[in-house]
This record gives sequence, C-alpha cells and structure tokens, in this order.
Amino acid sequence: MVNVMKTEAIGGDWVGQVIDGKFTLLQWLGGSDTNGVFLTQIEGDRPQRAAIRLIPAGAIGADAQIAHWRAAVSLSHPHLMRLFDTGSCHVGGNRFFYSVTEYAEENLSEILPERPLTAAETSEMLGPVLDALGYLHAKGFVHGHLKPSNILVVNDQLKLSSDNIQPAGKPGKRHQTLDIHDAPEYAAGTISPAADIWSLGVTLVEALTQRPPVWDRAKQSDPVVPESLPEPFAGIAREALRTDPARRCALGEIGDRLKGTYTPQNSPAIPANTAPPARSRLPLVVAAVVVAMVLIVFFLIRSHQSEPPQATVDQQNEPAIAKPSASSPAPEKQNSKPALVESQPLGEPPIESPTPSQGGSKREAANDAAIVEQALPDVLPKAVASIHGQFVVKVRVSVDAAGSVTDAAFDSPGPSRYFANAALNASRRWRFKPAVVNGQPVTSAWLLQFRFTREGTEVTPVKVAP
Repeated sequence: MVNVMKTEAIGGDWVGQVIDGKFTLLQWLGGSDTNGVFLTQIEGDRPQRAAIRLIPAGAIGADAQIAHWRAAVSLSHPHLMRLFDTGSCHVGGNRFFYSVTEYAEENLSEILPERPLTAAETSEMLGPVLDALGYLHAKGFVHGHLKPSNILVVNDQLKLSSDNIQPAGKPGKRHQTLDIHDAPEYAAGTISPAADIWSLGVTLVEALTQRPPVWDRAKQSDPVVPESLPEPFAGIAREALRTDPARRCALGEIGDRLKGTYTPQNSPAIPANTAPPARSRLPLVVAAVVVAMVLIVFFLIRSHQSEPPQATVDQQNEPAIAKPSASSPAPEKQNSKPALVESQPLGEPPIESPTPSQGGSKREAANDAAIVEQALPDVLPKAVASIHGQFVVKVRVSVDAAGSVTDAAFDSPGPSRYFANAALNASRRWRFKPAVVNGQPVTSAWLLQFRFTREGTEVTPVKVAP
C-alpha cells in the first residue's frame, strides 16, 4: 500500500519532529498530498536556515526521485540552489525520503500576481536562468520543472531550484498531472534539454503578461504568443514554444537575442510552410527597429522635459524580484501597475550626526565608543551607479545584554526594496558595547539610519533605549 502524506496533518502535527536525527522541522512552508516542505536549520559554527522536502518512500516515482537528488548533490553553480543533504527517515512508522536545500526568501510566483515584470527586469532575470541551465545541460542534467515558483531569491541572488533536477534522457512525469510548463514530450518519451527551453518560453510569457500563453495540449499546434510581447522576448518565446523539440531554439540563440547579436543564420532553418524566409522579413524587421528607436528617443526626451528630479533607482539595475522581508510594511496599493522601485524626493532629512569619516563607504556614528562592530550593506556597483539623489533606510535593532543584535525591523524602509533589504541584512551583523544600568548589563535598542548615495553609504547609529 502506498503511503500518502496529507499536508493538513503535516502542517499541524509534524512541526517539532526531528528528521534523521539532524533536521528539526521548524515551520510548515507548503506542499501537496505527495510531498511537504518545512523550514529547518543546519547546525554548526554558523547555523544556517534551510528548506527540507519530504516524500513518502512508497509513492510512485520516489525511488527515481531520491536517485536524482543524490546525483544532484555534487552540482555547484552560483545561480543554482545548493542541495546540502539527502537521505531517508521514519516518521510515525512510515518511511520517507528527504532533501535539504538552501532557503529562499521569495520566488517569482509571489511577484506576478501583483504585477508583471518590466522588460528590463525580465532581461535581468533571464541572464542567471540561462547561466544555470547552460551549466546543467553541460553536466548532462535537465532542470525538468522550470516555472515562476522555481525561480528563487537567496540573499538577494537569483537562483533556480535544485530538487527537481534529473539526468537528461530519463522518462517524463507520466504519473503526475501535467501543466503548460511541461513540454509536450513529457507525456511520452524521454526528457532532453529542449524541454527546459519550452518551460523557459512559457515562463517568459508569464513573467511579462501575468499569464501563460494559450495552448491546447491535445492539438499539435504551437502555443499562441501574445502580440503585446515586446522584442526580443516575443521572438524568443515563439522559437522556444515549438511543439517539435527539434525546432526549438537553443540557449545560445536566446542569449544572442538578448544581446542584440542574433541573426537568422544562427538558428535552425524553419520549414517554408511554417514561416516566410528570413530574407523577406528582414527589411520589415529593420524598419520596425528604426521606428521603435525613434519612438523611444522621443519619449525619453519628453519624459526628461516633463518630470521633476527624483531620487530613484533605474529599474534595469534593480534585481528583478527583490522585495522586503515579511517584517517590512507592505507598499500602498496604486491604481496603476506598481513599479519595482518608487521614487523618493531628494529632501528627506537625515538624523543629525557628526561629520562622516572619509572614504567611498562611510559611517556616521554618534556614540562611537558604544559600537563594537559595524557592517556596511553589500550592494552591487551597478545598483549604486543608478542612484539619483539619495535613499534613506531606517532600521531599529534590539540588542541583548551581551551586545549582539537579536532582532532587526524597518522603522522606515524607504522607496527601494533592494536597498532596504541590504540595510536590514547589514543591521543584523552589528555588535554593541552592552548597556549598563545599576552596574548590570541590560538590553538596549538602536536606530540605524542608512543613507545610500552614488558617493558611498553612510550609517548613523542612534541609541533609543534604555
């Protein structure tokens, strides 16, 4: 009899269980009737949060899944979720397989219900995805489950999930319900890297329109790519979403289209009955590009003439799906589609402080004697270069009697989610000289104000309690 794990029971009853004597289930994160995901922690000198996935050992395909996990443990890429451990365990008299991966703060599927990605954000997303897929394919693997929920952010870095990776050439998910992200060949036959290209095409349309393309799996026709999709994404989607795997574009072609270096001669020939020859379309394409460039220049000039100066971050330089942690206040709803980064007037007054120290990254510190260790935010140079004016982020930290930060929360996150997260992460690494009351060390509270400019980052610590 196949063991089926009910998510309702797991979510309520399994928190607190210790898996394989090593991983305590700290929080229920989600799952289905055949798997469950929990927050756990990897112990050591520097404990690290992680995600643990459990599947019943008797479920269909479980043996193949544990074999895939064991094969994927050796994979390592900066844009691929690290798979720390895998094994088997017994819970409630039943045997389960498990995998432990990095814990992600967010994923793309959490952003798309609120708004689509901009063209610039989509380009920023595609770069890491193409790098990770190229690495997997070169190693003889396929991702096998590319979709928005599996495009994740770990410490402000975009990564692909790793717990669905499988060797290329293995059978598809015949036993599971298929959705549009699964290539047509999944239903019957082995899975090749071309299946990831299909999934990428679906995800690309979904990222830009908030919905997947229209497609009937029962028919043999290609999905309908929305006419509203801008180039080069429309061309990428059309070439990726071919029902015949042999006719789909390659990762290299997608990269060339993004860089603007693609020419039709670089791609496989398309039969004449499905598309007109490239030579007959080329003049139209050139004309369309020229018109588009003229319109872009016109609107850029007009926007510069009509908009007042604002402190903003260029959208193309902000990480595509970075957003504040759960403790930060939610942005106000707008009638129009919310922008990734809202503007902030240049005149937000900083906390009064002494003259900052010299250097590209600076710290303004009243009560310097009370600061044992400071940490400046880790920000990308291209993000800093995109600042016009300044961003001010205020973080309130709670400090224990030993001087360590035990909690950090936004007092004012400012307009940029990327810089807000960077400030919050840096705040957790500060250390202070313990406050003393009646000769005894006590807890205290501090307000850290981070001011980001192109010239550097300034931090002003102000003690607020006791």
